[in-house]
Amino acid sequence: MYAIFEAGGRQHRAAQDMVVKMDKLQAATGDVVEFDKVLAIIDDENTKLGAPYIEGVKVVGRVVQQGKDRKIHVFKYRPKSGYKRARGHRQHFTQVRITEISA
Repeated sequence: MYAIFEAGGRQHRAAQDMVVKMDKLQAATGDVVEFDKVLAIIDDENTKLGAPYIEGVKVVGRVVQQGKDRKIHVFKYRPKSGYKRARGHRQHFTQVRITEISA
């Protein structure tokens, strides 16, 4: 069984004991987090879809790690004008281990 839930404006797929990497949450390492915006629950023979969310269902997990992703390099260039600009960015993330999908 797995669920599709929404966190931080993005949709994530989660199953029991799965580690999900998502945008940074305001929680410390080891904290328990709950996601109540569940869009779908898919079982072997049953599928339950929300419109837009399923009432009374939540995904519970524990924060494993807070960190920064690898650096991406952004380079802007305009030909024949001598314009060049280089920037870098490291996105903050949170890793959550899913402990329970309560349906």
